[in-house]
Amino acid sequence: MATPHKLPLAVSTSTGKPDWLKVRLPRGEGYERVKGLVKSLKLATVCEEARCPNIAECWGGGTATVMLMGEVCTRACRFCHVKVGAPPPLDPQEPENLAAAVREMGLEYIVVTSVNRDDRPDGGASHFASAIRALKRESPQTTVEVLIPDFQGVESSLAIVAEARPHVVAHNIETVERLTPTVRDRRAKYAQSLRVLEYLKQRPEKLYTKSSIMIGLGETDEELEQTFKDLRNVGVDVLTLGQYLQPSQFHLRVERFASPEKFKEYEQRASAHGFLYVASGPLVRSSYRAAEFFMKGLMEKERTAVAAP
Repeated sequence: MATPHKLPLAVSTSTGKPDWLKVRLPRGEGYERVKGLVKSLKLATVCEEARCPNIAECWGGGTATVMLMGEVCTRACRFCHVKVGAPPPLDPQEPENLAAAVREMGLEYIVVTSVNRDDRPDGGASHFASAIRALKRESPQTTVEVLIPDFQGVESSLAIVAEARPHVVAHNIETVERLTPTVRDRRAKYAQSLRVLEYLKQRPEKLYTKSSIMIGLGETDEELEQTFKDLRNVGVDVLTLGQYLQPSQFHLRVERFASPEKFKEYEQRASAHGFLYVASGPLVRSSYRAAEFFMKGLMEKERTAVAAP
């Protein structure tokens, strides 16, 4: 639908959230079904924990994002609302329980993520791998994406995840290089994240890779352009761009609200670098239905091509 006038490229944070960030309460039969199953199966979903604005679209369309390894993180990124401290021991039954839950829910696409677990010898990589294998065994029709921490850049840990062969592996760069020390925990370095993505892309498993950038933390267009270039140089296939929203008064404040037109411009500029797919919009998040739908369709085409005589 055409808009009657051009929206500004940014809105002062003093006026509160702009209209394009306001969303309706989630509803619908598909949403209610998944909500009921999530509650009964006691799953920890990022969809609820982060109050994702796209929860109705995703749950209604058969996708969800779940968290492994508890809700306490060993890092203190300044944009994230997850609890920080000493995490509890891992639940060895969690991978199998997750797989059983996903099978019962009949999900088409599952994103599995986690807090950082720097307290673990492998950062929790083997736990991720156990979950991937269980999911593929119990729910073979489900596309499995993992959104992983950096595992401190340790290649042996990254290899454990890659060898379990998720369909998509994501690791978020989050912001531009200049802002990384301010936005992310000191252990989460820009160059390290690029090396993680490059290593995963060069693995023999030929995994699809994905990353995400938050807009509104003080980055410039020139810095974003460089980040697009850096991500493509390490082979990232899919990129998502969304508006940063301050989770509490104790977190980094929003420096600007970029308009839908500005996000469209970013989509075009990023796409010019050769990504297979770019999802860009104020309400886009790391796990985004449109990007997941694209990846599922792409992999179905590949399977059909392989099966063809």
